[in-house]
Amino acid sequence: MGTRPCAGVASAVAAAVAVLLLAVSCFAAAATTTQKHGRMSGKGGDVLEDDPTGKLKVFVYEMPRKYNLNLLAKDSRCLQHMFAAEIFMHQFLLSSPVRTLDPEEADWFYTPAYTTCDLTPQGFPLPFRAPRIMRSAVRYVAATWPYWNRTDGADHFFLAPHDFGACFHYQEERAIERGILPVLRRATLVQTFGQRHHPCLQPGSITVPPYADPRKMEAHRISPATPRSIFVYFRGLFYDMGNDPEGGYYARGARASVWENFKDNPLFDISTEHPATYYEDMQRAIFCLCPLGWAPWSPRLVEAVVFGCIPVIIADDIVLPFADAIPWGEISVFVAEEDVPRLDTILASVPLDEVIRKQRLLASPAMKQAVLFHQPARPGDAFHQILNGLARKLPHPKGVFLEPGEKGIDWDQGLENDLKPW
Repeated sequence: MGTRPCAGVASAVAAAVAVLLLAVSCFAAAATTTQKHGRMSGKGGDVLEDDPTGKLKVFVYEMPRKYNLNLLAKDSRCLQHMFAAEIFMHQFLLSSPVRTLDPEEADWFYTPAYTTCDLTPQGFPLPFRAPRIMRSAVRYVAATWPYWNRTDGADHFFLAPHDFGACFHYQEERAIERGILPVLRRATLVQTFGQRHHPCLQPGSITVPPYADPRKMEAHRISPATPRSIFVYFRGLFYDMGNDPEGGYYARGARASVWENFKDNPLFDISTEHPATYYEDMQRAIFCLCPLGWAPWSPRLVEAVVFGCIPVIIADDIVLPFADAIPWGEISVFVAEEDVPRLDTILASVPLDEVIRKQRLLASPAMKQAVLFHQPARPGDAFHQILNGLARKLPHPKGVFLEPGEKGIDWDQGLENDLKPW
């Protein structure tokens, strides 16, 4: 008797999903000939079309090769991992029309230091080396040019695509212990990490998508008429026993909850296995789970947008990439971490017309463009969204420039390990 109400709920969810799958499949079939891309309304839709050329000038510091090119030559995996935006941003700026060779006319200064390119054998950035690389790079800039010392870096921007940005660690506890590297606390940080009210996100930061290889994804495209026959899709870890043997800390328990509640649910195609058809499967799914891991963000968000799979964002207080340019509320479903056990009911309750509207918006080429770091760059892509974000910060406020005699950076501030030379 005690199981019957639950069975009734499950049956109702399954029936709702069956109707949804049928309707969405019919929509997909019709879309190849009749669909027009949904027009994104409001400020977000307008910003996506901005051209930053002429709105700002960026001076790129010429750094010794040890800060960038030597690291890349040592380990080319840096070009493929999800932190690679710092490398491609450097390459983009070198030939960008916003670059100026005259630092006196620059609005912004950029220091190309590849802090995520010093890797472990497993391919992860070394958390103790990254802050030393960055501190060394800033010291070099401050000693070689006069521009850093005028503002203590307030008119400088840095790419910090680590798990917790300029806190430079993949574990939140350790990241918070370090805090944002003191030498960067007046600079503008361009980082993948974004979470409201978090010590690793300082005001004025620009949150960007992680790198996902555009060419690789393009090679796996299938016909847009393919029916979306998978209700919910996810591939990835549910537990990280190597770093969190007791469980519950990784992903704040949200991924474990997904597995424990839905591993046997036929509506949920979820697994730790990463099949060769991963990208194709996303194009057959209606909803793609984008839960937090060690940090709130992951490349799944980019992949979901590119493949038209409605992102289901499970990461409380997340700050999403280019939130002033991409209408995330219109293309995604947000589920609170505590509500994960009700995920099936929540998703089955999304009205059909809302599902179709989200899919139409996701089909917009401008939407996909905005989350990708193309090589070469394309109008409206992630590079241009970063530049637009920097342009919107201009002109710099009066307080940017230090007054004569005003105390600058304390170069001895920071964790003892971070102060060691690199």
